[in-house]
Amino acid sequence: MMTQYLSPQTLLFRVFICLSLLTLAPLSAANGLIPRAPDVDARGYLLMDAKSGQVIVEHNAEQELPPASLTKMMTAYLVEKEIAAGNITEQEMVPISVKAWRMGGSRMFIQEGTRVSVQDLLKGVVIQSGNDASVALAEYVAGSEEAFADLMNNQARELGMDDTHFMNATGWPAENHYTTAHDLAILARAIIRDFPEHYDLYAQKEFTYNGITQHNRNLLLWRDDSVDGLKTGHTEEAGYCLVSSAKQDGMRLIAVVMGTDSEAARARESQKLLSYGFRFYETYEGYGAGDVLDTPAVWMGAANQVRLGLEEDLILTVPKDSQDQLKASMTIRPELRAPIREGEQYGTLTVTLADETVAQRPLVALENVEEAGFFAKIWDHVVLFFKGLFS
Repeated sequence: MMTQYLSPQTLLFRVFICLSLLTLAPLSAANGLIPRAPDVDARGYLLMDAKSGQVIVEHNAEQELPPASLTKMMTAYLVEKEIAAGNITEQEMVPISVKAWRMGGSRMFIQEGTRVSVQDLLKGVVIQSGNDASVALAEYVAGSEEAFADLMNNQARELGMDDTHFMNATGWPAENHYTTAHDLAILARAIIRDFPEHYDLYAQKEFTYNGITQHNRNLLLWRDDSVDGLKTGHTEEAGYCLVSSAKQDGMRLIAVVMGTDSEAARARESQKLLSYGFRFYETYEGYGAGDVLDTPAVWMGAANQVRLGLEEDLILTVPKDSQDQLKASMTIRPELRAPIREGEQYGTLTVTLADETVAQRPLVALENVEEAGFFAKIWDHVVLFFKGLFS
């Protein structure tokens, strides 16, 4: 067996994380007890299960803060959406404007008057955090960066990012340009879910363009093999920010930290959140969308019963080793009468853990049930009449 040797820096970092977790509280996750979350030195932060969308830890997660280059996550999302829709291709060559070429801050070092492929520009946005690449793509997709910002805000509304407003494609400081830790987690989840074919970009550690090699500023990509994204950001106003994601044993977590005081701090505080989530929680995948959960009787219908189930998969985030304590119960609307319409709610599924409700989902009809003929309806009316007399 090959022996793996760790650098002193990596060894010290791992020891620090272990000690941080050990000092949280002497509680047992196996017994369903969860220690308090670690203290995180950031202005706002959040830990989310990517599959369930459930928030595990949060602090000031709804506070509007400047996102710096975390803005580029939305820029990349819209470009990936355009590719998926067939409106542009990765091989298309994008003309570079004077505005894009003159952008300050982090850059890909593209040249005015040249043409660069969409694929290379997307790498420049995600890996190198290029302001120039971001503006070039914004202009190519929407005609101008201002018009692209309108697309960004429309997309934010569609995703449910209700506390976000963009003024540009880069995160360059601007009045009325803000988001929240919670909204950024929503965006990260959408990137992972909607465009998996592009997600490997966020794990690439370096990219070379125009003879210049630049490294991804997400330090966790070097420190933790389970981390495979997403994006860093920094301005004097925003501080050091990081949206990261990692996957272990089928569970994917998203961590957002905003407003830390250094590049090392944003990596360290993000690692605290990820380590806490993986150690004490797990993703539970229960009933699937379309699974038949009950078949109650239907009165006055062409069929005697109807299949009920869920519109979406039931996915929960629960304490480790607590799945056998989950209990599900259903309440069905009494005396269902035709017509029954597919997709309409006719009951509720409730899931509890230790007598605490952890989820409620609508039970919907999985099929239509039309009204019965005249004589069958008359018969059911008679049966219901006598049933009511003796109930």
